[in-house]
Amino acid sequence: MEKKQVESLNEETLFIVSQTFKALSDTTRIKILHLLSQKECSVNEIAEELGLHQSTVSHQLSFLKNLRLVKFRREGTTIFYSNDDQHIIDLLQQAVDHACHE
Repeated sequence: MEKKQVESLNEETLFIVSQTFKALSDTTRIKILHLLSQKECSVNEIAEELGLHQSTVSHQLSFLKNLRLVKFRREGTTIFYSNDDQHIIDLLQQAVDHACHE
């Protein structure tokens, strides 16, 4: 990284980047993001597909939503979640590719 680029990082940008990596440092959140990169799901669908408790999924979705990594839409009484940032999915895929690289 060039010195000029480092100098241009302000505190807000640094905080957002660190929070993004924090989000990607948890295996449950990685599983949720991976699933949502493939299809839109309700909390119950996520819990069922990943074998998690609904409360765990809700908590993690709240964390991801606050970082604007997932978005939601309401259909009647059901809320459906989906990926909100393709950059994050690309970053996640690169990390997976790196982990699988021999």
